[in-house]
Amino acid sequence: MKNLVLILILVQCTAKQSFSQKQVNEKSDSLFSVLLTSKEDTSKLNTLNSLVRELRYSNHDTAYYFAKEALALAEKLNHEMKIADSKVTIGALLADMGRCDEGVKNATDALDIYKNLYQTSPEADKKILLRKLGRSYGIIGHNRIAQGNYPEGLKNTLLALKIVEELGDKEGIATYEWNLSNIYVTQHNYPEALKHLSVCLKLSLESGIKNDIAQTYDAIGFVYIEQRKYDEALKYYSTALKLAEEGQDAYTLAETYINLGTIKEKQGNLSEALKYNFAALSRYLEIGFHQQVSLAYNQIGSIYNRQKKYPEASEYFTKGLAQAKESNNLEYTKLTYENWALLDSAQGNYKKSLEHYKLAIAYRDSLQNEGNTKKMVQQQMQYDFDKKEATTKSEQEKKDAITLKELQKQKLMRNGFVGGFSVVLLFAGVFFTQRNKIKKGKKRSDELLLNILPEEVAEELKAKGSAEAKQFNDVTVMFTDFKNFTRISEKLSPAELVSEIHSCFKAFDDIITKNNIEKIKTIGDSYMCAGGLPVANKTNATDVVSAALEIQQFMRQHLQQRKNEDKEPFEIRIGVHTGPVVAGIVGVKKFAYDIWGDTVNIASRMESSSEAGKINISGSTYELVKDKFKCDHRGKIQAKNKGEIDMYFVEQSFSDRVPP
Repeated sequence: MKNLVLILILVQCTAKQSFSQKQVNEKSDSLFSVLLTSKEDTSKLNTLNSLVRELRYSNHDTAYYFAKEALALAEKLNHEMKIADSKVTIGALLADMGRCDEGVKNATDALDIYKNLYQTSPEADKKILLRKLGRSYGIIGHNRIAQGNYPEGLKNTLLALKIVEELGDKEGIATYEWNLSNIYVTQHNYPEALKHLSVCLKLSLESGIKNDIAQTYDAIGFVYIEQRKYDEALKYYSTALKLAEEGQDAYTLAETYINLGTIKEKQGNLSEALKYNFAALSRYLEIGFHQQVSLAYNQIGSIYNRQKKYPEASEYFTKGLAQAKESNNLEYTKLTYENWALLDSAQGNYKKSLEHYKLAIAYRDSLQNEGNTKKMVQQQMQYDFDKKEATTKSEQEKKDAITLKELQKQKLMRNGFVGGFSVVLLFAGVFFTQRNKIKKGKKRSDELLLNILPEEVAEELKAKGSAEAKQFNDVTVMFTDFKNFTRISEKLSPAELVSEIHSCFKAFDDIITKNNIEKIKTIGDSYMCAGGLPVANKTNATDVVSAALEIQQFMRQHLQQRKNEDKEPFEIRIGVHTGPVVAGIVGVKKFAYDIWGDTVNIASRMESSSEAGKINISGSTYELVKDKFKCDHRGKIQAKNKGEIDMYFVEQSFSDRVPP
């Protein structure tokens, strides 16, 4: 009791010392007062848990202290449900502290208790226990995501999401959709991340909780940072910052500060970037979010490195690595080694730089290996398929009920009226009319499906109701985008812009179809396609490079035409890389055939490292096409997050050369 009083006094005294701790407000003060006079019963247990909820985002370490107190009291009272509740809460707090293995253990213990209680509880209590089971899965997933174990994180988060969707729990849905977005951001699958965050934003706006809305705006802003759309990101951060300040949400303020620091650094404003990152670090330390402290150390060290303040950079990378390893966070450990490699290189210590770079690659491979990618895709597809099956079953049950009712009605009519033969004729007419309509509808739906999915995948989907994700070892991926597209688009009307993109992409569609290449998707002005799937072949590298040359030629003619018409010119960059991918369909609405893996990321880097009007291919693609195309070696070029990669500009096909 003496220790508890001391903690309470300490918290109340420090409540006035920082912005974040001002969250220890009147409600917390009243809970402290109740706690000091409470008996060792469930009432005190409830008060302790209320304090944990109040303090989690304002005084994390103190929240953890009270959570442990709650667990000890629950065990003393031998209250199984409360023991499990406390363990789940502790699991969530440990994730934020970076102690993820402990977090998983506590949440798993709670899961086992809830499962046992669910088996023996009356029907009235099962809905409550089901919700708690969902939270346990969610906390396990949260810890695994924080560790960088994305397949396990995805699996448990989807289990949690399935439960809360069945319960119609909007708050739970928003939480787990948020967690899913975090996974897809780390995998650079930004459309999927934004899809999940749009669900979060809709539910947060419906709830009207400012802190939830602020955190969602902050997360969306981060996705736009990753896509280098800084102006778009700043719009979301402006809203997030305002809402976080209004709600006195120290955690979201810290997150917003660190992301604003990232934007300022990328824009070259290093002094402002440093200011924001130190503000974020201060908040994280105050509220005890140790997991994010490592990121802040890394950000600060990176800025010092760019300012050529090498001792300061080394100091913060040392702190960042220690915190990342203490938290067992693979993502931040990888980040620190990447930053240290850059620091060593800047100081001319190339041997040490290579050592750190190799360590970074090792951690990266453990985070983003092909096995993990395939496992995640299969988990997501299985979840989507199960969800679709449940929806289909529910709809069929409704149809069956309507049909049964109609049959009963027809039976009454048959018994009540003479002239059944005419009814039979009428029914037959309706039947054949409906059958013809169904036949036409099926033909139309098949045509639409083949326009969206490859024929092999569409047939599998129709036959089985799902299409299994597949591994392809040799696929050639091509990305294109238009140089200065944002600037040009501001000068065109929306109708003219859409017409221009449609004209180009239609020509690209015709070219790749002729060359046996599968269109994957378009994102804004970016066009993505791949050869060697859904049916594997040995000619995909040649096919894709041939198509790239045709696209290059089309765009040269198109460019000249626009210049002749005194219109803004569109110049294209093309990037190509060959390697392994996982391919499959995602979602249950608006099916999309997509591909995943490091090959896709490197192909994207080939495009961004290209030049206007040029076709930039990687060393792996070059080795497959060097006998068929004339290529100029550019040397080893630095690609973002990929290190140095051999790159070549494709000049022409040998078959196009004029003989001497």
